[in-house]
Amino acid sequence: MFQTFELNANKAATPDRVAALRAELAAHGVDGFLVPRADAHQGEYVAPHDERLAWVSGFTGSAGNAVVLSDRAALVVDGRYTLQASHQVFDGLFEVVAMHVTSMADWLADVLQDGQKLAYDPWLHGKAEIDRLRMVVEEAGAQMVALPGNPIDAVWEDQPPKPAGAVRVHPAEISGRSSADKRKSVGEEIAKSGANSAVLSLPDSIAWLLNVRGSDVAHSPVAQGFAIAHGDGRVDLIMEPDKMDGDVRAHLGNDVTVHTPGALADVLEGLTGKVLLDKGSCPLWFAEQFEAKGREIVWGRDPCILPKAVKNDAELQGMRDAHIRDGRAMVQFLHWLDTALAADQALTEIDIVQKLEDIRADQSDLYDISFDTIAGAGEHGAIIHYRVNNETNRALIPGELLLVDSGGQYPDGTTDITRTMATGPTKPEYIRDFTLVLRGMIAISLARWPVGLTGRDLDPLARQALWRAGLDYDHGTGHGVGACLNVHEGPQSLSRRGAEEFLPGMIVSNEPGYYVPGSHGIRIENLVIVSPADTPTGGARKMLGFETITWCPIDRRLIDVDLLDTAERNWLNDYHAKVVDLLAPGLDIDVVDWMRKACAPI
Repeated sequence: MFQTFELNANKAATPDRVAALRAELAAHGVDGFLVPRADAHQGEYVAPHDERLAWVSGFTGSAGNAVVLSDRAALVVDGRYTLQASHQVFDGLFEVVAMHVTSMADWLADVLQDGQKLAYDPWLHGKAEIDRLRMVVEEAGAQMVALPGNPIDAVWEDQPPKPAGAVRVHPAEISGRSSADKRKSVGEEIAKSGANSAVLSLPDSIAWLLNVRGSDVAHSPVAQGFAIAHGDGRVDLIMEPDKMDGDVRAHLGNDVTVHTPGALADVLEGLTGKVLLDKGSCPLWFAEQFEAKGREIVWGRDPCILPKAVKNDAELQGMRDAHIRDGRAMVQFLHWLDTALAADQALTEIDIVQKLEDIRADQSDLYDISFDTIAGAGEHGAIIHYRVNNETNRALIPGELLLVDSGGQYPDGTTDITRTMATGPTKPEYIRDFTLVLRGMIAISLARWPVGLTGRDLDPLARQALWRAGLDYDHGTGHGVGACLNVHEGPQSLSRRGAEEFLPGMIVSNEPGYYVPGSHGIRIENLVIVSPADTPTGGARKMLGFETITWCPIDRRLIDVDLLDTAERNWLNDYHAKVVDLLAPGLDIDVVDWMRKACAPI
């Protein structure tokens, strides 16, 4: 299953590719072009056909935006990717810009000149993004221009074909609701908005609504396509029919009409009344089509977003069950790792990734890993979304830290877990840093709050111990997670930008960290469910809390017990006791013996 991604494979070729793109832009009479890490469906993972940002810049991270002007270029990335981007781009060709320091809009405001034309592909951006940029561009005296085709596609000679993976039925006993029931409730929400229909462009929204899963992109079980959901519960599905066999077509039923992608314009022409579009996720192309014909648009949120995020009882139970099976795989991996290190076996980062993915693959129900496994040893742990390849692969050195972030896609759930381990007797500063991160993770695990709060209200809890030491980290503390869907899912997040109210049934990750470039990185991650919490006697407010569903030992060798208070020690001991109770059945006795020692009370 493991692939050695050549992070710098395109680095030497990028000057010629940028030159070809600039020549194509000149032929269109424009001075620059926006290159998002996106496809027409705005998913985190894109098919090889849509890896335009990687092709032109060499950067392979899961999030980022570039702008190529006639005389300069920039790659804007968030805090997870600043180090990776600086390693991957050709020196002097792209300026790497940290998003939390300088936004794309700020960079454009500084460099655009009066009269210049900045082009974009309306299939790859939502209205909200382009509106924000247009304001800045026009203030600089420049102009935004939508191109009829993507200029990178015009110069990318060996561009891979569009994906054509098979669609499968997602069983009702796992989804917890029939597609007909979902379509009815979504139709009611569309009607409440004042619209007659809604354009759905997010593959995970379509998968959730129709109770199907797909295989068009790596690690996310979705099928690419578009859907028009109607107020009466009907759906027009625009997707290659060859992706669907007879069982899928029978499952969809008579109220779901399948159209080829070539029929999209005709389907839109046949719509009547107002159409709901999501400014954030729906390609601007749709709005341009409707506006050109004088059709009225209702701007609102994708009506599947919130009900997809609030899992029902069947989905929550599936996630719990999947995490127990995945936890056993993790314990087998950690047992193997400790045994190999104790025997002085030489290991590399690729060995780590290969072994963990092999252990997960031994589970008969694993569909796929949920993202490319991260295994960063020593200084590579400080590259937040590091992916090892043959060029960067390094051996583990005894005493350094090893950060492993991984997950699996199962029929009943999606997992995402990070553990940081010692590879031998280690430095006191590593133990201090690890313990501060652990205290933040425990603070979130123990949190109780009144109904109505959001992720940005709770995010500081994870950072308090680090802040007191003058430390912090440049990523969110947690993201939403789908149920056999995308490992990163909105609208909720546990971060400074998390403005969505937490509701029971939502799932988020709990993953504070700390990173020292050139030295080490630490992150500890569990997934948690937003759940009703007991209100103390005399309390007048309804309260919420988190239920932990990830089960795996936390490296006790890296904990300074004296830095933990009583509540934190009790949480850790209770957590480890549950790890043993839940995971021991089905594991070999030698693995169980190792786990009991790893989970011994502190």
